[in-house]
Amino acid sequence: MPMPGPLLACVCLVWVGSCRAHSLFTCEPIRVHRCLGLTYNMTYFPNMMEHYDQDIAEAAMTPFMPLAGLPCSPDVHHFLCQAFVPACSEDNKVIRPCRERCESVVSDCEEDVRVFGITWPPELQCDRLEPCGSAGVPTLPATTAISSSSAKRDLGFWCPLQLKTKPGHGSSFLGAQGCAPPCANMYFKPHDVEFAKNFIGVCSVICLGATLFTFLTFLIDVKRFRYPERPIIFYAVCYSFVSLIYFVGFLLGNNAACAGGDLPAGVDTVVLGSQSKGCTLLFMLLYFFTIAGIVWWVILTITWFLAAGPKWSCEAIEKKAVWFHSVAWGIPGALTVMLLALNKVEGDNISGVCFVGLYDLDALRYFVLAPLCVGVVVGLFLILAGIVSLNHVRQVIQHDERNQEKLKKFMIRIGVFSCLYLVPLVTLLACYTYEQSHRSSWENTWIHDRCQEYSIPCPYKTQEHERPDLSLFLVKYLMTLVVGISASFWVSSKKTCSEWAYFFNRTRKRDPITESRRVLQESCEFFLKHNSRVQHKKQQYKPSSHKLKVVSKSMGTSTGAVPTNASSAGAAPGNHDPRGRGSPSEASAREHLDRGTSSRSSKRGERDGGERRSKGGSSCKISSRSESVHRVPDGRESPMCPFRMTPRSELSEARHGPGAQQHSAAQDPARPRAHPPPEDSKDAKDGTC
Repeated sequence: MPMPGPLLACVCLVWVGSCRAHSLFTCEPIRVHRCLGLTYNMTYFPNMMEHYDQDIAEAAMTPFMPLAGLPCSPDVHHFLCQAFVPACSEDNKVIRPCRERCESVVSDCEEDVRVFGITWPPELQCDRLEPCGSAGVPTLPATTAISSSSAKRDLGFWCPLQLKTKPGHGSSFLGAQGCAPPCANMYFKPHDVEFAKNFIGVCSVICLGATLFTFLTFLIDVKRFRYPERPIIFYAVCYSFVSLIYFVGFLLGNNAACAGGDLPAGVDTVVLGSQSKGCTLLFMLLYFFTIAGIVWWVILTITWFLAAGPKWSCEAIEKKAVWFHSVAWGIPGALTVMLLALNKVEGDNISGVCFVGLYDLDALRYFVLAPLCVGVVVGLFLILAGIVSLNHVRQVIQHDERNQEKLKKFMIRIGVFSCLYLVPLVTLLACYTYEQSHRSSWENTWIHDRCQEYSIPCPYKTQEHERPDLSLFLVKYLMTLVVGISASFWVSSKKTCSEWAYFFNRTRKRDPITESRRVLQESCEFFLKHNSRVQHKKQQYKPSSHKLKVVSKSMGTSTGAVPTNASSAGAAPGNHDPRGRGSPSEASAREHLDRGTSSRSSKRGERDGGERRSKGGSSCKISSRSESVHRVPDGRESPMCPFRMTPRSELSEARHGPGAQQHSAAQDPARPRAHPPPEDSKDAKDGTC
């Protein structure tokens, strides 16, 4: 059906108007960030590639921007902006790039175009452009002068073709996705890296030997290391694995930490992510046992505090061992799984192992620095609290010189061990803190040094370039390994040497008790007995009590215990059985009061003690104190039998006669009188404890 004449005329008018609008398009300010600061500030569209919008032109210009940061040609930046964002003169005329400038840029940047794989558009073929200076190429309009500082801009990091990785690996380097750092170290020369590798290898061997010595000493006699010092063994096991992994990394070189280039023009790059099984395995073991060692250190300080502060026994602490193991192995396991899920595995081209936080600052802060800070703060607080508690115990037992000296040595030993652990750990924390605060500057320096080699935009920086010092990394690796050596200090003693000698001679000692546990036990027992004596002194005796309990300490001889009646004098010894019962407070008070009276009656007791001694042996009294203990030859206290021997001083006082009894009663009116035992009671037989 033929179109009516009026309708056809309207369509033609609309089409002509649209064409006129494009051909006579008015100038607009430049909004493309990459082309700000040129000698012109107005543009018009469409451009040579038929882009009708500045946003579209900016997106199409992105693949060419690596050339803008390179010094391959002085006109490349101006040429690209003039092609994609053309200049607009005051009379709305287009100003396109000329042929000679195009040929100069193409000739100078031909190698970079090939390296970056840039496709040159047909619209920018130089033979399609007008010659420079011809009538068809107007000159650029004069605009406001632009300072040189505004023309130089930091375009960020562009991943070079040599460092690109395959899609799907999830690697990210300096904010560029699908990119990985080079296997060759970014900061140090090859001979420096080789020296660092040898240094780490030697340190790992020394640490491995020290931690294995500690663990084997434990295996020789497991009963020697009980709680609260048992966590030292697990802490040594953790750092033996850490040193072993570093030694494996030294043997492997960069085979596990680096991978070959994914693209034909690529170079060897550092492994980022969990695509390498060997690197992932090294990372899992290294990170797990590193964090586990820190947790076991905190648990060690907790057990020491429980033994020194609340006076927990070894058995009470040992009952919590399941919880200790759950925390010590559970927290590192959870953090390791979390890092694997986040794909934060990173190869270390210095040590040859794989760890976290080597290139990702956020991972370094949250998964390395945070656990270190928590371990240092909590452990230091508990150690100080435990030392304060032990010092309080030392002041209480100041009359017990033997145990006081042992406790003093034990406190010094704890202090030295804590310093041997905390000083390297604090130094390692300082190294990580310094590294994370300066790494951005080091990376910018590396980009500035390698931008021409990799044909990427060079950063614009006014400050001086910073480079790391090799000694910082050497100290970091040394402190990571030397922390485990402190465990060998704790087991280094004469007892350890004797145990190794017994082991090689195929003989074993039975049930050895460590010095630290013995000191803590004896100090706690003395502390408890001291408190009980103070409480007994404050108690008052009942006036209605008619029984006298005679409790004496064994002097190693057999003596007769003869109770006396206050109303009868000169009773024959051995005719009565002293089995009167009394409370523990009476026994303790009786023993305390006898100290004063025994000295006064000792002389008189010696004169007639020989003719009044009983031939039937010594009698024993049953004490109701369940915590009564006796001293064994090696200085330890152990449960004793409930029989105690009567000393001769009490025996002399009892046999002296009525005068002595009356004199003693006058000095101590609150002292109860002894109740005469039954007449038919026999002499007590000799009691042995």
